[in-house]
Amino acid sequence: MASIPAPVLVLGSVLSIQFGQALGKTLFASVGPEGAVALRLGLAAVILCAVHRPALPRTGRGLTVVLGFGTAIAGMNLIYPALTYLPLGLAASLQLLGPITLALATSRRRLDVVLAATAGVGVWLFHGAQGESFSLPGVLLALASGVSMAAYLLLSRRAGAAHAGTAPLALAVAWAAVLTVPWGVVVNGAALLEPAVLGTGAVVAVLSAVLPYSLELVALRRLPPRTVGVMQSLEPAMAGVAGTVVLAEHLRAVQWLGLGCVSLASAGTVALGRGRGRRSEDVAAASAGTGARTYARGQPPSDGGSSRERDPRRRHGCRRHPHR
Repeated sequence: MASIPAPVLVLGSVLSIQFGQALGKTLFASVGPEGAVALRLGLAAVILCAVHRPALPRTGRGLTVVLGFGTAIAGMNLIYPALTYLPLGLAASLQLLGPITLALATSRRRLDVVLAATAGVGVWLFHGAQGESFSLPGVLLALASGVSMAAYLLLSRRAGAAHAGTAPLALAVAWAAVLTVPWGVVVNGAALLEPAVLGTGAVVAVLSAVLPYSLELVALRRLPPRTVGVMQSLEPAMAGVAGTVVLAEHLRAVQWLGLGCVSLASAGTVALGRGRGRRSEDVAAASAGTGARTYARGQPPSDGGSSRERDPRRRHGCRRHPHR
């Protein structure tokens, strides 16, 4: 994934997770939202741990990051019980308020605030276009999922910065499964093991957990959380498309206007993010050479020689006078 631009990874995650969630909602008739969450996280944990074979953290700090990361992932799955009360597009819009708030809270430029506000207008249009009243439990569950989503963005970046591989992700999803699978088993029991349910659950696990979480973990090593948060403003729009295609939840004209707002915010964030990334890389290259530029991408500088060999003054036996 190193050659794929970080914004493309985020957009791929958005597409995958929303179609996965729409497919997950089709499981409600068989195993309810509890069963859908259990299958999603349980199977995702099995797949990730089997592929990556992660080792347990060696420090208390590393363990704390993994547990917090996994708890945030479990909290994000509150979107599933919210879907029993709300259409997919509205639930995703309310969930997105968490990342938008994060983008506003961490912004340092006025233009970032404008982009986040534009995304917020789009979210409001998705919400306000319904002209209907929705139950308070559904709204509260979606908002709680949004808070968890903001925490997920921050903790995912910490986990990605602390470890070069995907071990933190695999362990975090496993911990999220520990928190959620027992609930699904108690409610649904043997119904979770029916072949048709297991097959659909496996597809949901890959589309809505394994693939998007992996893409986001890589993207968050290259982009700040506020940038990813605003780009994820595409999620309500993509949820509306997925709801139309998979669940026959059709959008109104004003909701497509909301799609335009969030698409504009996302496109602006991609363009500005690429510009900032190129400028910072050029500055690093000019001031400290290739080693610093590589280190800025999250990799250690090359050990292609000792410090004496890399320092031209030492290589030629020259020393600067300590008082000059």
